[in-house]
Amino acid sequence: MNDQNLMEKIVSLAKRRGFVFPGSEIYGGLAGTFDYGPLGVLLKENVERLWLTMFRDDRDDMYGVDAAILMNPKIWEASGHVAGFSDPLVECEKCKKRFRADHLEDAGKCPECGGALGEVRQFNMMFKTHAGATEDESATVYLRPETAGGIFTNFKNVVDSQHPKLPFGIAQIGKAFRNEIAPRDFIFRLRELSQMEVEYFVSPAAWEQAFEEWRKLMHLFAEALGLPQEHVHELEVPAEDRAHYSKRTIDFEFDYPFGRKELWGLAYRTDFDLAAHANASGVELAYLNEDPQVGEEKKFIPHVIEPSLGVDRTILAVLASAYREDDMGGEVRTYLALAPKIAPVKAMVSPLLKNKPELVEKAHEVRAELKKVHPAIAWDDNGNIGKRYRRQDEIGTPFCVTVDFDTLGETPELKDTVTLRHRDSGEQERLTVAEVAARIRAAIE
Repeated sequence: MNDQNLMEKIVSLAKRRGFVFPGSEIYGGLAGTFDYGPLGVLLKENVERLWLTMFRDDRDDMYGVDAAILMNPKIWEASGHVAGFSDPLVECEKCKKRFRADHLEDAGKCPECGGALGEVRQFNMMFKTHAGATEDESATVYLRPETAGGIFTNFKNVVDSQHPKLPFGIAQIGKAFRNEIAPRDFIFRLRELSQMEVEYFVSPAAWEQAFEEWRKLMHLFAEALGLPQEHVHELEVPAEDRAHYSKRTIDFEFDYPFGRKELWGLAYRTDFDLAAHANASGVELAYLNEDPQVGEEKKFIPHVIEPSLGVDRTILAVLASAYREDDMGGEVRTYLALAPKIAPVKAMVSPLLKNKPELVEKAHEVRAELKKVHPAIAWDDNGNIGKRYRRQDEIGTPFCVTVDFDTLGETPELKDTVTLRHRDSGEQERLTVAEVAARIRAAIE
């Protein structure tokens, strides 16, 4: 799948409706940065909340941390990032633009001006800064390139404070920073990104079972997000392409409008990280197994399964999957078929006419009742009812609730009922407010 027109429509809708804005836009922008707008924040929070529910809160073997972005630089030396976190860089000798060599179809020709490209060199992607008043090498720190480092360095703290039994995991959502040579494709490849990561600690003999369990959970998460099964693919990464710490990696790829690209990753990191940090810090990071079974050691360094999911790439996949256009009444209708549990707004309540105080008052009462089900119940009385529906369709609101004169008793048998309109089909039905509340509750649960 490669549909640049679809991508342009998604980017346009995202800005027009307040999902995603270009970063620093009034100053001309900054490549590789984007800001989440009012609806984007809600969508992002809903995606993260769903992940926390499925990957952490619904399990009895998970713990959370929120580690600092700035960390002792020795951490990144031990993990191999200082020496090896790099991409191949080439520069055009004519226009001086820089590109990732592994993303070029013709390694010797500039895709912009056709000029000759220089020699390939490795470019470390970590952002450097300084901590404290001096700016010499002794004060160098890095913006973390991944969230995993903060999890591994807190392994001992979690074990000492929580006394977990193996297997157990530590989960974190947080910012990571990568000085990408060529950020592109909207929020797919960014210099500032958010990650949802788990480091799941297991005995060495149990890694394959744990790996399979997390693989299945990632597919369930994709389903819960509303990603079509046929657009999510597994790629078994060959040994020569795996990261230095990995003994097995599966890339979950997604059919984006610009082609099939990596969405998430699942890696078996062995004991590389804990062993490396124990060696570099001089602090023992072994696990004491107080009740070893036959064949198990009493003290050992656990192995790790890592499901790593990028928030921004997930949101882009959600938007691409949800984008729809159809013909309703002779005009093209654009809507987002978002799963109700992640939709920024769950329902919109509207009086049929905004200049009728009795309708407005009743509509506010209905909205107050529905907000007991979920706080994300919008109000809209701007323009005619058709335009209100179209606005809500475009932001993915699953239901629209209209209060009319029948609600007030103009037709006695319909008193205290409202019109419930369904986003995807456009169909309407007459229900009591209690029945509408039940529909919304069922949809988001």
